[in-house]
Amino acid sequence: MGDVIHALPMAGNARASGATVGWVVERRFSGLLERNPNVDRVFIADTREWRRRPLHADTRRDAGRLRREIRGFAPEFSIDVQGLWKSALVAKSAGSPVIGFARSARREPASAILCTIPVVPAAEHSHVVERNLALLEPTAVEVRTRAPDAAYLAAAPAPDADAFLASVPRPFVLVHPGAGRADKAWGEERFAHLARGLVRERGIAAVVSWGPGDERRAERLRALLPKRPPMPLLGYAGLARVIRASALFVAGDTGPLHLADALGVRTLALFGPTDSARNGPYRDRRGVVTRMHEVSDDTVLARALELLRVESQGSSV
Repeated sequence: MGDVIHALPMAGNARASGATVGWVVERRFSGLLERNPNVDRVFIADTREWRRRPLHADTRRDAGRLRREIRGFAPEFSIDVQGLWKSALVAKSAGSPVIGFARSARREPASAILCTIPVVPAAEHSHVVERNLALLEPTAVEVRTRAPDAAYLAAAPAPDADAFLASVPRPFVLVHPGAGRADKAWGEERFAHLARGLVRERGIAAVVSWGPGDERRAERLRALLPKRPPMPLLGYAGLARVIRASALFVAGDTGPLHLADALGVRTLALFGPTDSARNGPYRDRRGVVTRMHEVSDDTVLARALELLRVESQGSSV
C-alpha cells in the first residue's frame, strides 16, 4: 500500500507532462488507483497467487494475459519502482527499455540485471518519494510536484463510510494499531493509554481504524476503550473519507499512515525498526516519533496534544 502511495507523484508528473500513464498494481491494492485522474490504464497483477501456484494453468494464463495487455499498451519506457525481481520481470515483459534503480539502490540487488537504464538516486534523495522521482530523470518528464496526493480517493462515493461518520462525534482522533510486522506494532495497551489521555486532557475521543489482517489488534484495543460502534471494514475510498475527517491520525509505519499523509491529514507517526527519514510522512514530519519502543507513553501523549493544538489553530503546511 505504501509503495503505491509513494509512487503517486510519478504518475502525476508524467500525466502533467503529456504522457499516457499505465500502472501495473497488485490486485489487492488496485482500489487505491480507482478514479485516479493521472492514470490512463490500470493493469492487474496477482503475483502472490502466481508464486503460490507457479506451475498451475491458471497462473500461466493470467500471467500471459497481463503480458499481452502491457505489450498492447506499448510504453516508451517501463519504470520498475519497487526494485524487486517480481517488479523487474513485469517491467521487462513490456518489451520496452526498463528504467530502474541501480544494484546498490535496489531491495533485491541481483534483479538490476533486468534494468536497461539504471538510476542511482542522489545522496540528498533520502525519502522514498524523492528516490522514486529520480527514476523520471531519463525521461522527458519534468518534475513539478513532489508530494503524494490521494484527494481523489476521499472524493469517491463511500456510503458506508459516510454512515459511520454520521455516528462519530467531532473532532475525533483516528488510531490505527495494525502493523505488517510485529516489531512495527506499538501495542494496544499503549494506544489505549493515549486514547484515555486525549479524553482526559482534551475531551477528544479516539476511533479505532483497521483493515484486513488487523482484526485481532483492533478488537483488543476496542476492548480497552469505552464501548462505541466499531468502524466497519471499508474499501480504500471509505477509509480515505474517514481519515480525512479526523483531526489526527496515529499509527506506526503502515500503509494507512502514508494514505493519511497523502490526504494532508496531520499524523503522529510511530517509528521503531524502520527509518523515518526514508519511509516517514512526506508532507509534514512534525509528528514523527522515532525509537517508539523506548519513548514513554506520556511523551507520545504530549506530542499528540501539541499536534492537536496546531491543528485547532488552523496551521497549514
